[in-house]
Amino acid sequence: MVSLWLASQSPRRASMIKDAFPDAHCQGLVGVDETPIASGTVAEKVASICQVKADAIPSGHGYDIVLVCDTVLADPDEINALMGKPNDALHAATMLHRLSGRRHQVWSAAGVCVHGHWSFFTEYAVVEIDELPDEVLVDLVLNESWKGKAGGYDLAGPMGVHAKIIDGSTSTVLGIPQAAMDVLNSLA
Repeated sequence: MVSLWLASQSPRRASMIKDAFPDAHCQGLVGVDETPIASGTVAEKVASICQVKADAIPSGHGYDIVLVCDTVLADPDEINALMGKPNDALHAATMLHRLSGRRHQVWSAAGVCVHGHWSFFTEYAVVEIDELPDEVLVDLVLNESWKGKAGGYDLAGPMGVHAKIIDGSTSTVLGIPQAAMDVLNSLA
């Protein structure tokens, strides 16, 4: 059996790989600085975070495959700026309000290490969010589905009824580029 370490604390990513790797070890890295590079495209920024995570994987970890990932949202007003994750409920409300009735890009990067050899993947998807009435915004903030989520929402959670993917794959929006998923599925 092939052993896999998902170096992420994301329950969403864990659920995405569990069919192919039911015994996957899912444990995020501790103490990794996830600050993106200061300049460059969103693709370069998310890839830089993923590279830092890959560099933090200790040698001799004992797994056949290691997966590191990161997901960011491009600011709909400034294409090379990131929205990040909300710090609190007010920040989440502000983010969701800015995304309401608009399209934006969701970028995911992944590094897949197979027996010591890394391959990296970076993809984006375009998501459109409906115009959100105030009561929906309040519900999305109060249910705390924004916690730990880039842009303050989870497409597979409550936001799923208010958003749709216009271009790209669901797996990219949920946190693993489709090309990386294809590689993982071929290795299972």
